[in-house]
Amino acid sequence: MKKGSFKKGLFTGMAISTSVFVVLLLILGVYLKTTFGFLDGSVLSKLAVINTVLDQYYYQDIDDETKINSLYKGLVESAGDDYTVYYTPEEYQEFLISTTGTYAGIGAVLSQDKSTKEVTIKQVYEGSPAEEAGLQMGDVIVSVDDYTATDYELDEFVGHIRGDEGTTLEMTYTRDGEEKTVTVTRGNITVPTVSYQMLDGQIGYVQINSFTNDTLEEYEAAMSDLTNQGMKAVIYDLRSNGGGLVDSVTAILDEILPGGTTVYMLDKDGNRTDYTSDEETKIDIPITVLTSEYTASSAEIFTGAIKDFDYGTIIGTQTFGKGIVQTTIPFTDGSALKVTTSRYYTPSGTCIHGVGITPDIELPFEFMGSSEDEYSIDLDNQIQKAIEVLQGELGE
Repeated sequence: MKKGSFKKGLFTGMAISTSVFVVLLLILGVYLKTTFGFLDGSVLSKLAVINTVLDQYYYQDIDDETKINSLYKGLVESAGDDYTVYYTPEEYQEFLISTTGTYAGIGAVLSQDKSTKEVTIKQVYEGSPAEEAGLQMGDVIVSVDDYTATDYELDEFVGHIRGDEGTTLEMTYTRDGEEKTVTVTRGNITVPTVSYQMLDGQIGYVQINSFTNDTLEEYEAAMSDLTNQGMKAVIYDLRSNGGGLVDSVTAILDEILPGGTTVYMLDKDGNRTDYTSDEETKIDIPITVLTSEYTASSAEIFTGAIKDFDYGTIIGTQTFGKGIVQTTIPFTDGSALKVTTSRYYTPSGTCIHGVGITPDIELPFEFMGSSEDEYSIDLDNQIQKAIEVLQGELGE
């Protein structure tokens, strides 16, 4: 086709296919202009033209749902903020899992080899359906029902494993070269966010990986057990903590710090919201906090409060620097909008956004073992430094 005939056909086709839409959109635009400002008839009619061009001339089909979601996402992206996001219903469910720590599945952590796409079980949660079915760390998953693991990216394959509580799946896996198939009944899984142990008989080690709805309860259980074991000092490990719920972290800080503001937020109009701790509960033992470049958001609220209260020693590397807060607005169709609504400030009035928090003792992570050694707390230089600091405070 010659260029001239292509253009003629293009504009003729667009005129025919968009004429009805333009009339309707122009009528709708009169209302939208007063309600939504920029969404007037000219914008809507241009969208109709763009839609027609894509439908008629783009070399692949684009389904309507993809177009609509892209419109929503494009509008939200105009904020220029990576943390202000539109979620499709599927994406919102994944977001809820990350913040609540709860989903219906089998209770196993999986990893995928980038080159072979082989899926391996990296961890099995205690008491989970996966454990009850006999699955173990190191098992290589071949398939789930009719879905072959290597045919999918990991997140898509995991979607086939998750489902409604009480439903079953057939999983085929290999262990030591032998292929086996088991039936697993999906259950309600709560992802653990706190792990702990006693070091040197008197130093509690508490690793908090995120702040979810269940973290406070897990934290209290850990601290109660460690206290009963005779804990005299504590290490809080936030090196892998990317954040979570503000209500969760401030509730934990309320159990650690004496009375005062632990963090406060300011919105664009200068409205201030304070989160405070009271005098009734606090920890009277030496504290260290381990940080890294992955320590972010709510984990930085924790770190900043401990630092500004001068209530412990921060050890590690500069934190990530996410000093803004998001509010999530769900829609009736299952989608949601997460929008940045304020900045947060540490008790001393410092906004750490884009800067992070500098540790009291700057110490990059160094594994003190050989390349053949497996990870061990005894070979973790930052944990060993924390033990040294705490022993010094205990007078040992």
